[in-house]
Amino acid sequence: QVRLVESGGGLVQPGGSLRLSCVASGFTFSAYTMRWYRQAPGKERELVAGINGVAGVTNYLDSVKGRFTISRDNAKNTVYLQMNSLKPEDTAVYFCNAYRPWVSPATIWGQGTQVTVSS
Repeated sequence: QVRLVESGGGLVQPGGSLRLSCVASGFTFSAYTMRWYRQAPGKERELVAGINGVAGVTNYLDSVKGRFTISRDNAKNTVYLQMNSLKPEDTAVYFCNAYRPWVSPATIWGQGTQVTVSS
């Protein structure tokens, strides 16, 4: 069964940190680009960070550069998002995504984990 399961969300004060984890199963994890998206209430889902499967090349949304770090452990089928210096505008549901074109399934989504930044 193809599956992505996120964890690590919660309530944190501004300036705090959280580490999100996403555990994959049912597909060849190392062959997929892994991404974190987020969706705030009333807003469209946006790409926060991505990391490819082999070289580990990363990319980030401009507003999180220098604060968030995406990483992966292919031996554990897990991708992480370390979030530091959190701001209220980071509040959203964070989704894990796996992507690999020209195969089936080409894209896989997790169920999401809520991150709330508030004092």
